[in-house]
Amino acid sequence: QVQLVESGGGLVQPGGSLRLSCVARGSIYSIWTMGWYRQAPGKQRELVASMPSVGTTDYADSVKGRFTISRDALKDTAYLQMNSLRPEDTAVYYCNAKGVVVTGDGNEYELWGQGTLVTVSS
Repeated sequence: QVQLVESGGGLVQPGGSLRLSCVARGSIYSIWTMGWYRQAPGKQRELVASMPSVGTTDYADSVKGRFTISRDALKDTAYLQMNSLRPEDTAVYYCNAKGVVVTGDGNEYELWGQGTLVTVSS
């Protein structure tokens, strides 16, 4: 069984920083893209940032210059460094992995984490 496990959410004041982590657990052979989405109350889930194994990293316009996504391919881990946080960044943040190849399995899968809550408030 493979799964994504997130950590790092919490309460932070406006202007503060948080770092989210997402680790893919199980018999992972490779992952093409890892990314972060978020869903605020009453809103649709939206892409925050994504990073393919090869190619261009993508960011939502609202987080450009403030958030940075990174990956450690050897550890099947993705990070989201969030700086200059704003109240409108409050949401449940979900890790996503696309093109997940499981060892011994010829199929590709898409995985979602359970979500971690980020609250930006004074």
